[in-house]
Amino acid sequence: MQKLIGSVLIITATAGAGYIYGAELKKYLEKIQYLRYIAGLLKGEIEYTGAPLSEIFFSVSERVKEPYKTWLRQTAVRTQSRDENGFSRIWNKCADHYLKELNLKKEHLLMVKEPGTFLGQLDRETFGRSMQLYLNRMDLEIEKLREGLASKKKISGWLGIMSGIFLVVILL
Repeated sequence: MQKLIGSVLIITATAGAGYIYGAELKKYLEKIQYLRYIAGLLKGEIEYTGAPLSEIFFSVSERVKEPYKTWLRQTAVRTQSRDENGFSRIWNKCADHYLKELNLKKEHLLMVKEPGTFLGQLDRETFGRSMQLYLNRMDLEIEKLREGLASKKKISGWLGIMSGIFLVVILL
């Protein structure tokens, strides 16, 4: 009887671990989608208002959740004070510091840093095209993540169950 209960507990635990891994993949996709949403807000604000970047960051920060809110606010504060040599350096440092808790993959963090190279220095027309290309790249990355998500969730669930069965067979 104890072996049966132990076997059920092992299979349940490993299946749960597979499910949690799938849930983490889904949360990661949601983070990337939210970053795309923020980039769209920034593009819209810049094209519509034409206000200085610091005002735009403050405005957008009011409509987003944490840690993105803090990231945008601190970027705005540092942009206003201009303590550093150039906007791209401010953008990169703020992204590194305030988005650290998102645990983004290296390629996605580089993607977040990319607008820093063109946000502070282009005219409106060139900015619009550059930002649209950036948003299109983000859409492609999101689609790639979404395509892999369904299969990875299934695989992680089945691997969890199969590894539990494997452990039970070995332990019995």
